[in-house]
Amino acid sequence: MEDRGTEFMSVRNEENMNTKFKDPEFLTQFIEKYREMRNLWEVKHPAYYIKTIRKSTLEKLLAFVQTFIPEATFKFVENKIGILRNMYRREHNKIHISLRSGASADDVYVPRLWYYDKLRFLDD
Repeated sequence: MEDRGTEFMSVRNEENMNTKFKDPEFLTQFIEKYREMRNLWEVKHPAYYIKTIRKSTLEKLLAFVQTFIPEATFKFVENKIGILRNMYRREHNKIHISLRSGASADDVYVPRLWYYDKLRFLDD
């Protein structure tokens, strides 16, 4: 019976962390910090494939996140980065598909993510 209460608190805690993460002011700062840490997203960066350096950089990003979301974990940050990259790529692909379909300029897909332009650095 006690496990159920713990599980409920865990789900509730996760929902709380997700809500805090989605705060536009925080998310804008997070994206900016992530952009500065090129070895986390730029495949051609010399340190991109060096796991110890990547982990160290992720720990710095986690420390930043914990100033706003104290209960955040390493896994939480990795998960959020993956979600942001996936959402960006999905929107980016929709734009390219609409361009290739011969749509007029007025009919080209317009991204719905408010932070889409902030993630354009991922194209580099």
